[in-house]
Amino acid sequence: MVDTNGTFVIVGAGLAGAKAAETLRAEGFTGRVILLGDEREEPYERPGLSKGFLTGAEERDALRVHEPAWYAAHEVELHLGQPATALDRAAKEVRLGDGTALRYDRLLLATGSSPRPLQVPGADLAGVHVLRRLPHAERLRSVLRTLGRENGQLLVVGAGWIGLEVAAAARGYGAEVTVVEPQPTPLHGVLGPELGAFFADLHREHGVSFQLGASVTEVVGQDGMVLAALTDTGEELPAHAVVVGIGATPDTALAEAAGLDVAPRGEGGGVAVDASLRTSDPDVFAAGDVASAWHPVLGRRLRVEHWANALNGGPAAARAMLGQEVSYDRIPYFFSDQYELGMEYSGFAAPGEYAQVVVRGDAGKREFLAFWLDAEDRVLAGMNANVWDVAESVQRLVRSRRPVDPERLADPAVPLDAVLG
Repeated sequence: MVDTNGTFVIVGAGLAGAKAAETLRAEGFTGRVILLGDEREEPYERPGLSKGFLTGAEERDALRVHEPAWYAAHEVELHLGQPATALDRAAKEVRLGDGTALRYDRLLLATGSSPRPLQVPGADLAGVHVLRRLPHAERLRSVLRTLGRENGQLLVVGAGWIGLEVAAAARGYGAEVTVVEPQPTPLHGVLGPELGAFFADLHREHGVSFQLGASVTEVVGQDGMVLAALTDTGEELPAHAVVVGIGATPDTALAEAAGLDVAPRGEGGGVAVDASLRTSDPDVFAAGDVASAWHPVLGRRLRVEHWANALNGGPAAARAMLGQEVSYDRIPYFFSDQYELGMEYSGFAAPGEYAQVVVRGDAGKREFLAFWLDAEDRVLAGMNANVWDVAESVQRLVRSRRPVDPERLADPAVPLDAVLG
């Protein structure tokens, strides 16, 4: 039984943590709810940092999870600028950077992830940027505006989602953009070569240059300013600013120091949790980027870094903390906006695990769906590009785990919900 007068502590004041706090109150929990954030910003959503906020279409207020007055109104104790430095599971205490110790009855780790650093000479120059937090986005937005006015050169290291969204935003300001990526296509590890090539063509048509099959070996600068980048293919690429988007690492230090189980790197390397988002300690839960959760539908452990996982995982963990029966089985989902293209992706198709890609619609007109099928013709994942109101149908195909007829799947005349027969 959960003590309704107990204390629930949430470590991490991002989307997952804020939505968990909201859910605790919505479900009737009357005890203390303490939300700890190492940033000084009130909880905000991160997708806009590389989308609307970066392009200038949105301002800070649009990113907030809740209005500032919400936390006091719902008696959520918000501690900002206070990193959690230690977790004492035996004493059930969290220690903060200022030495304060907070006792908890149940605790949620929503510590998120951190950008993977570029480890080459010159990576510490002031003109080298990462994009994870609001101050990063504010600085980068100013840089992109300046580059656009001055016809400056932006070098993007990494052709993943962050890298491509930054490239699109930079082109919108008029900056010259070069993307360096060691794989043969952008998004190679996520979408494979077929759809990776599609995104390469999209960006090339908007003036982006790619250096594929190459890695940055040094950033050259003077007096803190970036001048160029060198690659292992012998290129010297001029640059006035560099953005590094080479992935993220889950922030598991607190959990590891406390002796909680952590998943191996092949399973995402996050804090290991079961389908109810409970860690190896029955009173500690984890959600969002930091959690490597057992997925009951896909039959594997996954660590998902995308917005929807934080949005839905935080509430699921909150309900589990309250003692409710929880099986977090949502199909992984993310979205991206680049130039005139909007897309949604549902499912999980790991590199080397799918047998074919089936396209429905006209990829040339950029209005299509793509499906990743395994050797048994089961849909592992699907992407809709400039085709809307189909994500739920795509997710039903993934969730079914049943073989489909690839020809019917590719035929726009066959409704998606009829593909399974």
